[in-house]
Amino acid sequence: MPIKFKIPIFDVKNLNFSVRGQSILSNISLEIFNGEYVAIIGPNGGGKTTLIRMLLGLEEPTSGSIKLFGKKLSNFKAWHKIGYVPQRASLVDANFPATVLDIVSMGRTAQRGIFSFMNKKDKSAVEDAMIKMDILNLKDKMVGTLSGGQRQRVMIARALASKPEILILDEPNTGVDMVSQRNFYELLAKLNKEENITIVFITHDIGVIADDIGRLVTVNQKAIICNNPKEALSCEEMSALYGIEAHLIHNHKHEH
Repeated sequence: MPIKFKIPIFDVKNLNFSVRGQSILSNISLEIFNGEYVAIIGPNGGGKTTLIRMLLGLEEPTSGSIKLFGKKLSNFKAWHKIGYVPQRASLVDANFPATVLDIVSMGRTAQRGIFSFMNKKDKSAVEDAMIKMDILNLKDKMVGTLSGGQRQRVMIARALASKPEILILDEPNTGVDMVSQRNFYELLAKLNKEENITIVFITHDIGVIADDIGRLVTVNQKAIICNNPKEALSCEEMSALYGIEAHLIHNHKHEH
């Protein structure tokens, strides 16, 4: 019998990105497979968000190749398979005129077109996403009145409404207290284990590396893949990657 090779969700080869001659990312190669829980960490300004934006086709690499679910990025159309929660998504203006239900429903209209009516399947997917994130009881609340932790779950529910196979979260803990963060990691681990949703989590804070994470990708212009995150903090590579930045990593500054 021929051996069947698993096709990675993301297959990145020799990716480079430069702006005005300055190298932001250099020679990045990595694969992310179905069912994985991957943390991408690195110092502010190290290129993590740029890498994710390239994986999602929002930035054009200077050179290198990206495949999604075995297809070239330029040929990929099944964007509903990818749930993306961008940086600062949960920082909503207090007067923003939308309910939790409105926001989560956007996860369906994004793929159907904003003026199309939601059918039974859409409504069921929206309700299911709210149940998974434990926010069904908040569905009629105005999103601007919620706590940071609640808003965070609303934005993840919006991403889950399209029934994605992979969830990508970029610095999702901005403005969220420690108790909410712990609950949040438990929710992510549950989604990964029970729903088999692949999770890619981007952060600049070494302190958030949870026990559930299967693989660690450290990004600071170059990428180093650590297959045993529990040993990551003693890795020589980590010190080399961060250098003096390692001592500053808990400063919660926004990445530019």
